[in-house]
Amino acid sequence: MQRILAIAWLTWKAALRFKLFLVIATLLVLAVVGLPLVIKDDGSAQGFTQIILTYTLSTITALLGLSTLWLACGTLARDIEECQIQVVATKPVARWQIWLGKWLGIVSLNAVLLAISGGCVFTLLQYRATKLPPAVQKTLREQVLVARGSAREPSHAAELEAAADQLLKEKVKTAAVESKADVLELRRQILESLRAESQLVRPGYMRTWKIDLGFARHYLAGKPLQLRVKFNAAQGSGSGTFDALWRVGDPPKTKYWQSDLDTPMSLAPDTFHEFAIPPDLFDENGVLTIQFANVNRTALLFPPDEGMEVLYPEGGFALNFARGLGIIFCWMALLAALGLAAASQLSFPVAAFFALAMMVVVCSSGTLAESVDTGSVAAGNSEKGIAGHSILDGVLIPAFKGVLTVVSLAKNFSPIDALSTGRCITWSDLGLAFAQIVLLLGGLFAAAGIILFSRRELATAQGNQ
Repeated sequence: MQRILAIAWLTWKAALRFKLFLVIATLLVLAVVGLPLVIKDDGSAQGFTQIILTYTLSTITALLGLSTLWLACGTLARDIEECQIQVVATKPVARWQIWLGKWLGIVSLNAVLLAISGGCVFTLLQYRATKLPPAVQKTLREQVLVARGSAREPSHAAELEAAADQLLKEKVKTAAVESKADVLELRRQILESLRAESQLVRPGYMRTWKIDLGFARHYLAGKPLQLRVKFNAAQGSGSGTFDALWRVGDPPKTKYWQSDLDTPMSLAPDTFHEFAIPPDLFDENGVLTIQFANVNRTALLFPPDEGMEVLYPEGGFALNFARGLGIIFCWMALLAALGLAAASQLSFPVAAFFALAMMVVVCSSGTLAESVDTGSVAAGNSEKGIAGHSILDGVLIPAFKGVLTVVSLAKNFSPIDALSTGRCITWSDLGLAFAQIVLLLGGLFAAAGIILFSRRELATAQGNQ
């Protein structure tokens, strides 16, 4: 361990000698202080936190990510190319210790930079919150500067998939299907139709959600909850909004609350709305019953993943913010392992290009997911019901599925979105992020990098100078 720490200290000295630490720290502080001054919010609690949290933390993540890749690729590749690594390799230090020492140095450097920038964000957020009007401050403390848990209705995906398979069998018997791609497209259309029907609330009808609050029911007595809703409209309205009547509770088993019948809520489609409901409306099993009445002339559609959500207080903001920074730190640790793994075998320019190419693949996961959903890399004609088809589908689609599976291990964690909406980031979330991002993915890159570095002939680099 002493040898690994010595290599980590040499990495720190190199970063300080080349002023990298000071430059990155200055850029991070300027981004934290400068962005809220340049971009003005709309005065709402949501707009305020979007500027302070979403933009600043996204900028911090981007700056730290790029600098981590650059430093990780450069610190090892340049040491090899400039023949400095030979001085270390001749000493009684194993190559795996050199590799881990450099990784530890970069990770500890990121920890300090992230702590400085995160502390600036937290301080600026608390300071600027005191300058807001009292009503906005109250909303901010209840909806954003808090750690809120959430509960949704159980997923019905398995039932819909089974129903789609049954309808597909009946359709195939009566319709002429020419290829496997057409079968996949037909199944996708059937599944989308079933999903839309399950989410639809027709004019004059009601929709009921039964949401189990789970263990949280034991400490939510006397505490108000919030409903977070979002819907889509089949047709527009003259005012751009739609009336909504709500009833929460299941009388006579529980107390109930309902919105004003004379003045219904006026809600805009395609956007999130949050409103508070009184406490103690769930039953003894922790099930909260929510009913929505559609009094409009058009159908409304509530998406299953974000149409209805119950939010409840679960902890304080400071510790939640620290856990969010912890997940960002896990991302930086993974990028450090990726950069060092690339530099273990490649020259500095090629290693940097490879690492950035990997980042592009991660950022393009939405396009890959769309190809996997359609079953082809070729574009089809959805209006005419014509599915895309390519001779490469048999190779690329399984490959895309594998890439998405790996990418999802790191990308499924979204601390910035959670913090900006007041969501709770639990210790189990942080532990799972550390296990999947650092131990699993980072461990794979570390194993590959150590093996490549151990087998690399360092004299070759000297001979190529």
